[in-house]
Parts: sequence; structure tokens; C-alpha cells
Amino acid sequence: MPPRPLPNVLEITPYKGGEAPTGPGRTFKLSANENPLGCSPAATAAFAASGANLALYPEGTAKLLREAIAGHFGIHPERILCGSGSDEIFQLLSRAYLAPGDEIIQSEHAFLVYRLVAQQAGAVTISVPEQDLTADVDAMLAAVTPRTRIVFLANPNNPTGTYLPFSEVRRLHAGLPEDVLLVLDAAYAEYVRANDYAAGMDLAGEQTNVLITRTFSKVYGLAALRLGWAYGPAAVIDALNRVRGPFNVSVPAQAAGVAAIADQAFVERSVSHNATELARVVAGLDQLGLAHVPSVGNFVLIRFPDGAGRDAVAADAFLRARGLVLRGVAAYGLKGWLRLSIGVAEANTLVLEALAEFLRAAP
Repeated sequence: MPPRPLPNVLEITPYKGGEAPTGPGRTFKLSANENPLGCSPAATAAFAASGANLALYPEGTAKLLREAIAGHFGIHPERILCGSGSDEIFQLLSRAYLAPGDEIIQSEHAFLVYRLVAQQAGAVTISVPEQDLTADVDAMLAAVTPRTRIVFLANPNNPTGTYLPFSEVRRLHAGLPEDVLLVLDAAYAEYVRANDYAAGMDLAGEQTNVLITRTFSKVYGLAALRLGWAYGPAAVIDALNRVRGPFNVSVPAQAAGVAAIADQAFVERSVSHNATELARVVAGLDQLGLAHVPSVGNFVLIRFPDGAGRDAVAADAFLRARGLVLRGVAAYGLKGWLRLSIGVAEANTLVLEALAEFLRAAP
């Protein structure tokens, strides 16, 4: 008999990222919430320069990158952990804090990776119904049991684009037992302009059971390098470091991250582009009569009518035939929707034009 993996491993459906377009002609990948402006030229230069030392191991704690992050945000570098994307940090959390039979809590349409890391540990995922596609604090607190170990809150949430005001985040934390870890996934925090929003850095700095995760994949445009980080209580960071691989962040990724965080002018251009183009796309969707969820991220979730030839599947096929690849979100329980990443102005215009053509041609 061949080697057999653990039963809970075979229950995992591997994560599938946003697809890239194929075929001839001008195409646009609008399926992965990437930065359409690319990344900082300084980050590209730092990445290239690091190639002179590829024979050497990285500094194991990503010290220079942690210090750069700490300097920018005014936080303690020893309470920062860097990882190969936020995904690795979620995996480290499962190794350090989850055992078979434990529970995690998430909102109904949360990022799929939370469930995956729970399954890896043999833990159970409790998905809590949302209100208007927004996390419901009271429902999440009501779902807590003695088996609850981690509450994951993506704020803003992917793929809905909705967020909780920071007063609600504080209320969620206040209602949790001290031994339950609240993980605030703030991957899209830089894009949010709402006055009542805060990523949660202060909460993670003040409390013993709050961890915030951030990423360089979105506004910094370094998705290919897989670079993320977490900030939180010293005891939690210590536990994660104990289950972390010794050289988990490459030298090129660290170098690019240091340069990227120093180039805040690029970040500001990216945020400004997103604000302008998101508003234009939303106005266009309104003119077309397509329902959508108010988004504070760099993407928008679009609802399509029911019925053959009019639904999200038909719209997706129509757009792909024109080199425009959006993200189907049926795996999130949002069967009738497509998620559009905000692209360059040309791409956004082409999507709106294609959607108008699709709606005219639909039966």
C-alpha cells in the first residue's frame, strides 16, 4: 500500500488564484487585485541589485525589512514577523495555535485561505452569516465556543470589498475571551479612505490577543515576490518564529520590500489611481444597471441577472473572449457575481464597453 496522507489533508480543495488571460491580441488580467501600475522603480532596482549575492543565505529574521516597516509605522521591529506573503503567516498561525477539533471563526464570504489553513491542522471552520455582505460582529461573537482558538477578520474583506468601522473591530475584540486570538487581515488597508476605518495597528500593539497582517502584494505591487508581515504581541510573534522556516523570506524580496516602503510617492500614486478609476467604474456600472457592492478596496464585486445567457458564467465567457479576465467567486458562495480588479484606465474602459455589449446581446 502506498503512503497515505492524513485524512484532513485529502479534504482540502487547493486554492486557485486569479487566472491570467491567454490568446492573441491585447489582454488584461483583472482577476487577482494586483497593482495595475506595477511596483516602485526603486523596488525593481533593489531586486536587480540583490542578484549579486545569490550564493548567500538571507539574514534569517529579515532584520532590515522589519526595521524599515517599523520606522514607517512607528512600531517595534522585534514585534514584527515577515513571511512569504500573508498566506505563510496564516499557515504559521495554524501550526502554532490549532489542533484537531479546534475551531476558527470567519465571516461568511471570507478569504478562502483561512479555511485551508484550518483544514491543514484538522480544525473546524465556523463561517458566520453576514449582514449586507459585511461581517456581523454580534453573530461572530455568538459563534464563539470553548473550542474557538482564532477569529479571522479581513478588513476590508476580499472578495466583497466591505469593511467594519474601527469601533466595531474594537467591539469584536472586547467581546472575545482573552485566550482567543483575533487576526486582522489588512491586506487592502492602504486603499481605504473612510474616516471611520483603521487597520488595527494600535490594537495589535496594545492587546495580548490581537495580530494584524499586512502585505506587499497589493498597493506595493510585489505580488510575484510573496512578501507579507505581521505585527502583534511579543508572545504571539515568538510562537510564530518557532514554527517559521529559518530562511523564509528571500534576499531579493527583502531588498525590494525595503525600497518599496521607502517610496511612498509610488504608494500615493497607486491609491490616487485606484480612487479615480474605482469611482469611474462604479459610475459606469450604475449606468448599465448592474448591481455591485460598495467597495473600499482595489476591486468591485458585480452582480449579474439570473438566467441562461445573462448570468455571471455567460458574462465571464463573453469578457474572456475579448481578453478581459475577471474573477469568478462561486467558491466564496457568491455564484451570481464576478469580481473586477481595478486596472489601468484602458482596461476599465474596455470592461465597461464589453459589459454594455453583453447586456445588449443577452436574451
